[in-house]
Amino acid sequence: MMRRLTFVLALLAPVTLWPASAEPVADAGADCRSAEAHIEHNFPLQKVARAIAAKHLSVLVVGAGSSLLPGTNGASNAYPARLQFALQQKLPGVDVKLSIDVKAKRTAKEMMKAMAAALAANKPSLVVWQTGTVDAMQGIDPDQFSQALDKGIGIARSAGADVVFINPQYSPRTESMIALGTYAENMRWVALQQDVPLFDRFSIMKLWSDNGTFDLNSATKKLDMAERVHDCIGRLVADLVLESAKIGAPQTDGGR
Repeated sequence: MMRRLTFVLALLAPVTLWPASAEPVADAGADCRSAEAHIEHNFPLQKVARAIAAKHLSVLVVGAGSSLLPGTNGASNAYPARLQFALQQKLPGVDVKLSIDVKAKRTAKEMMKAMAAALAANKPSLVVWQTGTVDAMQGIDPDQFSQALDKGIGIARSAGADVVFINPQYSPRTESMIALGTYAENMRWVALQQDVPLFDRFSIMKLWSDNGTFDLNSATKKLDMAERVHDCIGRLVADLVLESAKIGAPQTDGGR
């Protein structure tokens, strides 16, 4: 069971500088886009909007192992690279740089403590913060989890970056073992309190599983499905970022 859980979570070694994004993997087309209704554009990303206007957008992805994929092409097929590729496609003429600070088995508090150094090194306009799974696995007190999120948001904003949350991934094979829903809901509550856009990966992947878009019950170790899931997530996160940036764009007399 632990070997299966390790594969599902894809807990890999850290990477710092993300490679240039590759050509897209085969995605799930319209079925993938069926989750668009679960993407909420509630809060503005003003610093992202200004970065896009200046033609240079720097993104830092902070997370644990489920931000990555194993294999020779794991880096180019994981959702951070798919996010970069989608942003480059949708922002012609804008230089999109993406870096990652990802380490296996890292809690939100551990990520928060390392965030200042990663921000200083990469100077992003946007932090995409994926967390919650390891806290659930370790049974971290939910209040301490929320406090780490609050502090991390403050650190990122003090460094001049907007924040987007990505909550835990859903797997029917681990649902009975890990109380992921509790941590996903805590992230939602913190996001609402702090005006942070949330990419609800947990609910979106559950929808895909329930609808049969992706067979998340499968015990296979083939990576093609995981690559398509990551491609979908990268594209949908890009949509969330860009729509939230539009909300945050400064109004002009001509646009009123």
